Amino acid sequence: MDGLRKMICLIDGEHYLPVTRSALETLDSIEHNEVVAAVFIGGTEKLRDATPQSIEENLGVPVYFGDDHHRIPYNLISQSLIDHQPHVVMDLSDEPVVDYSKRFKIASLVLEMGIPYEGPDFQFQPLDIYDVLEKPSLKILGTGKRIGKTAVSAYAARLIHKHDYNPCVVAMGRGGPEEPEIVRGDQMEITPQFLMEQSDKGIHAASDHWEDALMSRILTIGCRRCGGGMVGQVFITNMKRGAQMANEVESDFVIMEGSGAAIPPIKTDKHIVLVGANQPLINIERFFGPFRINLADMVVITMCEEPMASTKKVETIEKFIKATNPDAKVIPTVFRPKPLEPVEGKKVLFATTAPDSIKHVLIKYLEEEYGCQVVGTTPYLSNRPLLQKDIEKYIDQADVMLTELKAAAVDVATKDALQAGLEVIYCDNIPLTIRDDDLDGALLKVVDGAIESFQGK
Repeated sequence: MDGLRKMICLIDGEHYLPVTRSALETLDSIEHNEVVAAVFIGGTEKLRDATPQSIEENLGVPVYFGDDHHRIPYNLISQSLIDHQPHVVMDLSDEPVVDYSKRFKIASLVLEMGIPYEGPDFQFQPLDIYDVLEKPSLKILGTGKRIGKTAVSAYAARLIHKHDYNPCVVAMGRGGPEEPEIVRGDQMEITPQFLMEQSDKGIHAASDHWEDALMSRILTIGCRRCGGGMVGQVFITNMKRGAQMANEVESDFVIMEGSGAAIPPIKTDKHIVLVGANQPLINIERFFGPFRINLADMVVITMCEEPMASTKKVETIEKFIKATNPDAKVIPTVFRPKPLEPVEGKKVLFATTAPDSIKHVLIKYLEEEYGCQVVGTTPYLSNRPLLQKDIEKYIDQADVMLTELKAAAVDVATKDALQAGLEVIYCDNIPLTIRDDDLDGALLKVVDGAIESFQGK
């Protein structure tokens, strides 16, 4: 920084010029601060007959002006950042020129350029991104929790492995290990009994990297994280070390998998972003939903069916994504269960994280596609007390516990089923397109793009 913190200030015409000048001088007088420019973002009430030239002369710094003082000139904010390469953007504007939504939009724009955005009582920092990977890579992140990141990650890993790209997955989770843990899904047999042994040792054996290893049969590396900020930053994680381990293992491509709305703090060549159609529209269209969408080379919209999302809502989401990030490929999907072993002719108790409102669709699919009889379901894998009650209710009617490998799948569902003498079979979730999109082709195109970007460094 050469000892100086270069600052661009956002100002408006709802303040008298002497007041704005005083604020700029106060900032500039603080040691190490240098106000290099201001961007006029609207409002005319206190300007009277001032002209852009007189405002600039009065304030003593270059000022960017738009043509319409009733609209925020987002393009000029971007241009000012390109021209001056500041270390921070300080917002000195206020209502009615900006509101919460507009400030989040400004924040997304500024943070995308790797610059902090601050105001009198707020501060948003760009994501920490470590450039440590020595192999082609992509990142899978999402706009929320329980929207299918691990399912899509496992699906992508299988597809990439099938096409001889030799991938590994590095996943972080809230129940991940203290030290990054390698699971050789390509070499070991991951049975219910084996996972129970891990659980008995105090390991969270339903953590995402175990699910990836079981579903994809490839090498995975499990990491932990705590906390998740509004932009996607985590408070602590050992994922940097996990990424360094990915450099050392025998793989040729790395998938970095996010957790909830938290984003892996590792630089990758490409990004796949998941958007849950079941989420409130406001969380997708506002706040830092657009920030995440703008990272994407490809967007997979998940859960695109009633009752989780209407056709109109899915269309609205897709339209918004394409307007926000026109270069990203957008594919709407639904998830369907896929048992990892045959269940034909068996009476099944199905444990899932899918909401109860969709269970009739999943039951019908399981019975028609795999020839089993679903005698009971529970949507409470992530709620141990309610899960236990449902298991007690149905366990005498079933001969198979069919469960996703999530949350309490091992320490409750698997444990109770084995103690009752039931067979335990784990279940994958497969993304299916709701129209004629080529999901596999789109995924492989992102992978090829990542390889091309890596080789071009």
